[in-house]
Amino acid sequence: MVSLFSSFEKLKVAVVGDVMLDTYWWGNVERISPEAPVPVVSMHHKECRIGGAGNVAINLAALGARTTIFSVIGHDEEGNTLKKLLEENNINTNHIISSPKRITTNKTRVVCRNQQLMRIDHETTEDLTNILEVELLNSIERYIVLEQPAILIFEDYNKGILTADLISSVIDLCKKHHVLTAVDPKKKNFFSYVGVDIFKPNLKEVKEGLNIALDKVNLENMQAVHQSLQELLHHQISFITLSEKGVFYNSPTQSAIIPCHVRNIADVSGAGDTVIAVTSLVYASTKDIQLASAMGNIAGGLVCEEVGTAVINKEKLFNECKQLLG
Repeated sequence: MVSLFSSFEKLKVAVVGDVMLDTYWWGNVERISPEAPVPVVSMHHKECRIGGAGNVAINLAALGARTTIFSVIGHDEEGNTLKKLLEENNINTNHIISSPKRITTNKTRVVCRNQQLMRIDHETTEDLTNILEVELLNSIERYIVLEQPAILIFEDYNKGILTADLISSVIDLCKKHHVLTAVDPKKKNFFSYVGVDIFKPNLKEVKEGLNIALDKVNLENMQAVHQSLQELLHHQISFITLSEKGVFYNSPTQSAIIPCHVRNIADVSGAGDTVIAVTSLVYASTKDIQLASAMGNIAGGLVCEEVGTAVINKEKLFNECKQLLG
């Protein structure tokens, strides 16, 4: 386990997708507004965190990986704040494109006593223009050729960065240069990731994508789900998060459901980002999907004990994996 965690620092990892800012307004509620039947929040502090694809990147960087992020943001104050936060967390932002034709996604949450009262989203969701798409693709190609990363992770939040053409072109590039690929998909482009190595949806997304009703989550049913997905995607590995039931993986040689560990759940925000970050990194280092899935499962549970979008703690993850996996 020591050598595995040490190996993370040697890996180059690329993240491509919808990067965003998570803003938290923390306050107290002591009265109802006389203007309308809504609570009055007395804000005592504001906090900005990295979200979306950036949350995957920050988890990778927290584990020591040499992380580069590719995205398009707005030419605005939120974008400047986001780039600064990424850079402070040792993430290469040289390939983030700032465009005056888009706005940086900012999800503002009003929180009182560790409970969300409201969320306000400020964002652009239209697909990239052809000019921006080509610019982003060229940037990714230069990086792959020069840096030869171990794995590229697509992080899709349906905000328009990952178009069907960009996805297909990047997967072809990665295959040409022997770079592993993984994806956390969303509904719009769910079946656009043909040929990806690791396909990581959650169970709800799988049901919606395949338009199926899964009465019981067991190994036999999940293997059938994998078969249905593979007929459409021709991917190598299905890795499906099952909420409180754990995770399921299916590779060409093995499959299993790994139960989750008992946790004091505070907030599930961003847990999927942590899961794909840890699973992808471990798999890139070991090519062992069973170990990667088990560690991703543990990591997802750990961050759910924190309020808001949280970053995995490397030391805590190491200790948990050592205790639970040996």
